[in-house]
Amino acid sequence: ELVRQGEALRRTEQMVDKMDQDLKTSQRHINSIKSVWGGLVNYFKAKPPESKPEQNGAPEYYANSRLKEAMMSSKEQESKYQESHPNLRKLDNSDSDFNKAELVSSVQRDAYPKNQQLRAYHQKIDTNLDEMSSGLSRLKSLALGLQTEIEEQDDMLDRLTKKVETLDVNIKNTDRKVRQL
Repeated sequence: ELVRQGEALRRTEQMVDKMDQDLKTSQRHINSIKSVWGGLVNYFKAKPPESKPEQNGAPEYYANSRLKEAMMSSKEQESKYQESHPNLRKLDNSDSDFNKAELVSSVQRDAYPKNQQLRAYHQKIDTNLDEMSSGLSRLKSLALGLQTEIEEQDDMLDRLTKKVETLDVNIKNTDRKVRQL
């Protein structure tokens, strides 16, 4: 949603820049109509290029790389998460937990109690804590990406607000000049 809003802000800024360019063109026409002197000045003055309106410091909008990376890693982990989530995974009553226990090094085995059932519960708790840790890490990454994206869009909004205020003043001045004609 933030990426979509960022793209909408970029398009809005481009439209405001286009409006500003059009307003400058209309100002030239008003000067030509207003007096002979204004017409002569416009005639000898170099015409502005009819190119794409300038962005005034607005770079092409791309979603924050930190947010993109967080979203991609989150999508990669989504299937793994669904497989391991207690409410989403298939119930498996096999001894796969005990097979995992065989992979644990002897140093880690000594950290668990000698009782097989208690050891299995401790290993399951450790596994769940690891899953929680990876989930929290993913959430932190997404939160940091969202924070950076929001800060960038806040800067874009500030820039857009200044442009709109300037454009509003220029439109009012142009409207006043047209009414005087």
